[in-house]
Amino acid sequence: MRKVTSVFWITLAIALFSVIWGAVAPGNLESITGSIQSFISVHFGWYYLLIVTGFVIFCIYMIFSPYGKIKLGKPSDKPDYNYATWFAMLFSAGMGIGLVFWGAAEPIYFYAKNAPTAETGTPEALNETMQFVYFHWGVHAWGIYAIVALVLAYFKFRRGSPALVSATLEPLFGDKMKGPWGKAVDVVAVFATIVGVATTLGFGAAQINGGLTFLTPIKDSFTVQLIIIGIVTVLFMMSAYTGLSKGIKYLSNTNMVLALLLLVMMMVIGPTLFIMNMFTDTIGAYLQNLPSMSFRLAPNSEENRSWINSWTVFYWAWWIAWSPFVGIFIARVSKGRTIREFLSGVLLVPSVIGFLWFSAFGSSAIKVQQGGETDLSELVTEQTLFGAFDNYPLGLIMSIIAMILIGTFFITSADSATFVLGMQTTNGSLTPPTMVKFAWGIIQSSMAAVLLYSGGLQALQNALISAAFPFSFIMILMVVSLYKALRADKAAIEKEHRDSEEKTSA
Repeated sequence: MRKVTSVFWITLAIALFSVIWGAVAPGNLESITGSIQSFISVHFGWYYLLIVTGFVIFCIYMIFSPYGKIKLGKPSDKPDYNYATWFAMLFSAGMGIGLVFWGAAEPIYFYAKNAPTAETGTPEALNETMQFVYFHWGVHAWGIYAIVALVLAYFKFRRGSPALVSATLEPLFGDKMKGPWGKAVDVVAVFATIVGVATTLGFGAAQINGGLTFLTPIKDSFTVQLIIIGIVTVLFMMSAYTGLSKGIKYLSNTNMVLALLLLVMMMVIGPTLFIMNMFTDTIGAYLQNLPSMSFRLAPNSEENRSWINSWTVFYWAWWIAWSPFVGIFIARVSKGRTIREFLSGVLLVPSVIGFLWFSAFGSSAIKVQQGGETDLSELVTEQTLFGAFDNYPLGLIMSIIAMILIGTFFITSADSATFVLGMQTTNGSLTPPTMVKFAWGIIQSSMAAVLLYSGGLQALQNALISAAFPFSFIMILMVVSLYKALRADKAAIEKEHRDSEEKTSA
């Protein structure tokens, strides 16, 4: 523990306080986080929509600008991982459990219970459902991740700065980032990471429990979820002990194989033609309506505004809360790629895979709902996917694969997060001590357990939006700092090129 900085002890104290608070007074924790969440959603929904769309526009600009040629590293640096492994790591760290959890549940909920604007159960609701699912899980989500990852990778590998969020703000604030202000920035980033990952671990534990309840006599209870969290904690600590190049790499590749296997099975066994028709039709509608969805706030309709707060604003907060963790992790595995290559890969490939995933599982679930024999909308959220599988051949096998996949995603996310938290609390070390990673692993799992205990999924969502808000301001500063640094970098490259030409001509 000799490498740890004051950020470790400050954030550890805040996290322990939150865990004890939730264990001693769970109702109070849910009430307060709920009030904070409600205030932020109501008064700052416009802010979330504007900044997230702004991040996407900035990413697109960087892809096509002259800055896109700049490499995330020295000119001679080569990528550490091939494309297949790189994409697997992006996907596993970025959205793993969430895709499995919401793959059938979100489309069913929108279509059968609460469509954005259309009447539920209608063809209009079906089309609108898939558009907004793509919207929540597509380029906007990955644009948030890409911003944090790009900034961190640039300053770490191009400029040799510590792999810390605070270090990326030095072009704006200079040496102030090496003092208390820098520590405050890193504490916010670390705490947002803890809450973001704990939330997703809570979703994962709830869905594994949901699958067991649907398939076996095991009841859905906090005790079962606590046992699941305990087992997975031991497993991801074993993985964390092996390090990045072994544990996370192998797990990420395993995740992709299992995910592709499950996706292909659903495409073949499910209503294949319906899936592909829906994918093609709704992708077009998504692209056509993307600008209006990006700025949709419905100020004159309380019902529509409530929907936006509950879904779009929640998702933007979720991705922002996850962005320190995912961004740092993506940065760590992206050395040697150009900005253009990096942003194109991060924005497009995981988004397209996500669209296919929701088309397959969402459309298959909706087809079951339309058949009328099973009302999936009446199942609890974490059982919706298993309820859909139950209506198709080989449903039991797909359910078992899904639970294994949730488990491996669970382990990968927690393992990656302990690595990132270790980096952030040991002054950016790329090889944080095992004991530091273990400490954060226990805290993450404890936070997930406490949030489930204090109010289930609603408490998880409340905590997430509350933790994301302060980090969003840091992200804006990171974008400004990167642009300032890139302009200076580009000017230096052009000057070096001119000097070289002058020497050659002389």
